[in-house]
Amino acid sequence: MRLTVVGCSGSVPGPASPASCYLIEATDDAGKTWRIALDMGSGSLGALQRYCDPRQLDAVAITHLHPDHCADLAALHVYLKHHPDGPTTVPVYAPFGASGRIDQLRGASSHSDVLTPIVWQASGEARIGPVLLTCEAVTHPVPAYALRIEGPSSKPTRASAVIAYSGDTDVCDGLEVAAAGADLFVCEATYLSTDDHDRGVHLTGADAGATAESAGVEHLLLTHIPPWTDCANVLAEAVGTYAGKTTLAHPGQHFEV
Repeated sequence: MRLTVVGCSGSVPGPASPASCYLIEATDDAGKTWRIALDMGSGSLGALQRYCDPRQLDAVAITHLHPDHCADLAALHVYLKHHPDGPTTVPVYAPFGASGRIDQLRGASSHSDVLTPIVWQASGEARIGPVLLTCEAVTHPVPAYALRIEGPSSKPTRASAVIAYSGDTDVCDGLEVAAAGADLFVCEATYLSTDDHDRGVHLTGADAGATAESAGVEHLLLTHIPPWTDCANVLAEAVGTYAGKTTLAHPGQHFEV
């Protein structure tokens, strides 16, 4: 499998990145490449087109319905509906309420006929080609899920690999379940421990590192850092609680797992 960072800015788009969006690509035994977008945050559709035609998406998986993770579903609707080659339908795995949220973002009173919402259930699964998505409920002010993505490994000595994606969450059991033993853990680190912040919303850099350490992941990718936060400070916190490989996310990165 391959993960491409399309957008990684936290809470709002930043000057260097759209909000949250990650592209998963995996090739099956017949040679077909399957594509899944994880989240479609503000500004992400434009950047996604650098890496694939959005009509090639086999699915979109939304962790929760805050704008920095789903706002560009409205833009995706327009692209799929009005492309000159004709409309394309894409399933959208998302929390309950996604259909109404898409309508709201579009400013429409009728449901999208090209985006088909499928409601996540806690610990539910979705098979998309050679990829198995599992969602785990996590702690956030709205219904939210971390995702565990299992698919073919790029390493010839292994049959499968795991990518975990935190979405937005505070420390919780669901996050640990999703991340357990992951080859790549894409984890939000919105806060610094020195910030005056509410619990039950986001992780600190130290929280992200401690979760990666406890879950036994191979590689921690820190993401969802707001434009007003110094990424170096977040990284310093994370490496203080996690002994493994740690990287800061930025748009255009590719990770083969």
